[in-house]
Amino acid sequence: MTSNSPKKKTYDADSIETLEGLDAVRKRPGMYIGGTGSAGLMHLVWELIDNSVDEAAAGEANKVFVTFHRDGSIEVADNGRGIPVDKHSKKKVSALEVVLTELHAGGKFGGGAYASSGGLHGVGASVVNALSVKLKAEVDRQGHTWALDFDERVAGHFNGSKFTKSHELKKIAKTKKTGTRIRFWPDTDIFDPEASIEWDEVVRRAKLACFLVPGLKITIEDKRTGSKKDPVEFVSRGGLKDLVNDLVGERGTVTDVISLSGIDTFEEKVPVNGKMTVVERECTVDVALRWVEGFETNIVSFVNTIPTAEGGTHLTGFERSMNRAVNDVLLKDMRKLAKLAKNNKHKAIKDDVQEGLIAVCKVTFPEPQFRGQTKQELGTPGVDRIVYDVVKTGMSDWFNGIGSKKTHVNGVRDKIATAIINRVNTKQALDNKRKLSNLGSTGMPGKLADCRDHGPDSELLIVEGDSAAGPAIRGRDAQYMAVLPLRGKVVNAGKATLKQVLDNAEAQNLFTAIGGGSGKDFDLNQTRYGRIVILCDADVDGSHIRCLVLTLLYKYMRPLIEAGRVFAAQPPLFSTKVGGETYRAFSDEHREQLTAELSKGNRKAENIKWQRFKGLGEMNVNELEHAALNPETRILRRLTIEDVEKEKRRAEKMFDVLMGADVSVRRDYIIKNSDEFDAAALDV
Repeated sequence: MTSNSPKKKTYDADSIETLEGLDAVRKRPGMYIGGTGSAGLMHLVWELIDNSVDEAAAGEANKVFVTFHRDGSIEVADNGRGIPVDKHSKKKVSALEVVLTELHAGGKFGGGAYASSGGLHGVGASVVNALSVKLKAEVDRQGHTWALDFDERVAGHFNGSKFTKSHELKKIAKTKKTGTRIRFWPDTDIFDPEASIEWDEVVRRAKLACFLVPGLKITIEDKRTGSKKDPVEFVSRGGLKDLVNDLVGERGTVTDVISLSGIDTFEEKVPVNGKMTVVERECTVDVALRWVEGFETNIVSFVNTIPTAEGGTHLTGFERSMNRAVNDVLLKDMRKLAKLAKNNKHKAIKDDVQEGLIAVCKVTFPEPQFRGQTKQELGTPGVDRIVYDVVKTGMSDWFNGIGSKKTHVNGVRDKIATAIINRVNTKQALDNKRKLSNLGSTGMPGKLADCRDHGPDSELLIVEGDSAAGPAIRGRDAQYMAVLPLRGKVVNAGKATLKQVLDNAEAQNLFTAIGGGSGKDFDLNQTRYGRIVILCDADVDGSHIRCLVLTLLYKYMRPLIEAGRVFAAQPPLFSTKVGGETYRAFSDEHREQLTAELSKGNRKAENIKWQRFKGLGEMNVNELEHAALNPETRILRRLTIEDVEKEKRRAEKMFDVLMGADVSVRRDYIIKNSDEFDAAALDV
């Protein structure tokens, strides 16, 4: 009897796939660089810059050069010691080749060549090679310049366009200098079509590095065709103090820069020769901070030379120590808080202490444990206590007048006490004063990127979070376009009480930015913008956020909708390039329709590769500008009262079905719509 059923796949020893060398990186690039978008591509540049900065931090280099070449390659060079060129005793090839081809190979393990460094996973340079079509390395060391090239990760040498395989280094010149130069050509097949290395981001990262390593000079040059950018050069002598002043900018200040430092040790278990062993680590803490006028907080942290955007144990220790020093020393027995003390409401919390605080926290120690290869968050437990002790002692002394001016201490004390009172006062006082806590010097929300001209021709773009706000701000026409990111959940004005709406930070920011008041007192003629454009992702979450914003406008600023001044941008779900022209699809059906049209003639449908946008934050500036900012190319949908009521009813119905208490209704819905689910997409 013959069966027509598909043959089942066997699961045996041969089913286990092993990835050798750099194949693992190419198979799962997100594990090593965080993704295949612009951030992942730029991470390759960070890996090389970090290696050069580590040389400078070790006292072995004082110059780093970053060059954008016209052929799309990027070069990072330094005048450090140069990567070793002698043969590796175990691998039988040069140490330079080992560093560029072996994961977890480098001079940063075990405290040998580096007492501390930024890159401790040992995959940096090799990952750059793994995700490049071509890489050229030159090393000045031992009196000569040595060269080794890679073509598709194979070692050898280029002679013009001809490539010859070889493990031997080529001695190309005599030199008394030392240093390393690595130039790479990213593999465009790995990265998203829109991924790019942003000049401004490289400049920002280089500037930070100079603050972290005083005396280090970094030069960045753009040689790309059509570029009009002049080379930029950064050098800092004051270190973290200079960085704090740079972050403060033109804002008025409450205190001078406060510098704290200290050294202590901690123990941790690490594998040594295959056995878990307790080792002692020495950790250096450097902190610089300053309070400014206003309410904006900016705290940045670093481990060795690496920015830790997600913080970690060092930042936790810093925040705990600041709270303790403020409550135990600065605010102790303060008369201004006496009334609140009767109800035990006089203690400062993190938000009170950090109101108007600009701070930099850096820790330096060997072999830090990062959570993830992209090193966004420190995970080493022992660092928390050391930072806490150094900052708690240092700030307690400063509050007690040691190394501080009395007027500055009094200014901070009054600033934090006022913040406490604003937070715990009566409903009306809380409404008025908490609203001020988000205002900048212009009287507008601090997160608002305002436009220069207001009136009927101006518009306010409401976007989801900072990831979408960045490209929106860079791509907008600042003459008449303002951008307001919503960083938290907007209150559901359809169900919330008046107090809940007034207490919601995002609602307050929206009221303040638009102007005209709210509720019955709303005055359409007093609004600052002629159009309100809601710019949300083209997915379920985006629809939910758009519904919440619409409901808020409907309940508290309804004349805006009635006057036809509220719009929803229609960003695409898919994008593809065919014949040098970009096509965008706004739904699955639209994509299929375009695919059918584009595949007429000799072009096959399967050769048309569509990119699906997970969110606006994934679009680069040009993509977002074309889809949502440029009046000539974007699609806006004017929203009416009927639209708002329809969307609100639909959202409420779906939430009741999918998240309500009636299980039978939910079961019936799932059974009825089961045909629409793609079983292959389920993660089971």
